Amino acid sequence: MAELASGDAGEPLAGLYRIYAARLFGLGLGLLGDRGMAEEMVQETFVRLWRSAPRYDPHKGTVKTFAFTIARRVAVDLRRRPASRPLPADGPVEDGLSDEGFDALVLGLDVRDALGSLSSKHRAVLELMLDEDLGQAEIAERLGVPLGTVKTRAFYGMRALKLELEERGLA
Repeated sequence: MAELASGDAGEPLAGLYRIYAARLFGLGLGLLGDRGMAEEMVQETFVRLWRSAPRYDPHKGTVKTFAFTIARRVAVDLRRRPASRPLPADGPVEDGLSDEGFDALVLGLDVRDALGSLSSKHRAVLELMLDEDLGQAEIAERLGVPLGTVKTRAFYGMRALKLELEERGLA
């Protein structure tokens, strides 16, 4: 952020984009419910991040918190503006999105990102458990593997997920 604030918008901005773009896009989907609007939110977030870099204070929060706070404001602005693609009135975001709701959405994105770092076999079992609420016997049938294999993958997958979340400061 210091390099960005000093006027170097090249690699510092590209580095921030590599780190946060996918998670911000996921946040945009959750807040706005539309891929195009989510893409626009990510783009506008990085423009504002670049312009706001001199105001970033590491004593007040992390770069991630700064970026996600900007993204939340952008989402609200996009939601409020008259658009050629109006969103339904009962869409996912309302102007008064609670801090708890926002925090839960960001945490969910972080957990999903951590889940993505696991091996494909562990991830497949955990996703079926978490996303589809399947039992281990149902997962074994769905994946065509023995029940013991599912139990082992669930155990080691959860352990790996816990370690990943701890490394990210989320557990």
